Amino acid sequence: MVEASIRAAFLAACKLDVAALKPGNVHRHADGHGMTVADFIASAEAAAPALCRPGSPLGRRLLDAVTATRAAVGCNTNLGILLLCAPLAVAAESGIAVAAALRRLDMQDAELAYRAIALADPGGLGDAGDDDVRRPPRHGLVAAMALAAPRDRIAQCYADGFADLFGFALPLLQSRLEAGDDLEAAMTVLYLSILARWPDSHLVRKFGDSAAQSVTRAAAAILGRWRAASTAPARHGLLLDWDKSLKTQGFNPGTSADLTVATLFAQGLARAEARLA
Repeated sequence: MVEASIRAAFLAACKLDVAALKPGNVHRHADGHGMTVADFIASAEAAAPALCRPGSPLGRRLLDAVTATRAAVGCNTNLGILLLCAPLAVAAESGIAVAAALRRLDMQDAELAYRAIALADPGGLGDAGDDDVRRPPRHGLVAAMALAAPRDRIAQCYADGFADLFGFALPLLQSRLEAGDDLEAAMTVLYLSILARWPDSHLVRKFGDSAAQSVTRAAAAILGRWRAASTAPARHGLLLDWDKSLKTQGFNPGTSADLTVATLFAQGLARAEARLA
């Protein structure tokens, strides 16, 4: 697939990320956690050239994209998005499955990815001992991610070939679009469904498993109430109220948002590939 199509799909997914109302995260209806919609748009535009650079190894794409993001906004707005979208971009460019793209990674990819993660310095990163990202990698990137998978859903995607995205998230997004939802509404439902299905890794790292589990249970309840609401204003108000509650507590379900963006990116890549075929 050509670079322009991959970049367009990435930027479209990132822009929709802040257009859709995803409670607890930054969106056009409310900023939060010291970040704004403008920060996320600037981050996407800064990162896109490196992320979508033809022929560039995955690790180099990650490090250069994180470096560009830091220069643009001075904080970590998109590490999870970049970690999930880089394998999708490499696979789309090469015309291979994501699992096959992951099998091609080498130790240099691991070294550069470690540097990217350390530079982004995500909240709750902690110290992983001998396998800490601030130390030289002892394993290839996929093997290292497999070690982190029990505590991190993004790492789990690397470990199992993005099974959550292709087996759950993408079919759900496609079903919502086929049912008549616009992309913004479909993205909101997708986000709530992901958050209701799995405790958010970002919340687990920052606040512990109990807090993350409570948000997951609340997401399931909110999703049920959202579906039962009879009007669009009622649905909107329900989500805004929960959004305010989450942000008051400092809860930012960032991993669920990252998976949502990556799913939309995958959907956009599939549409672009169909047009180019």
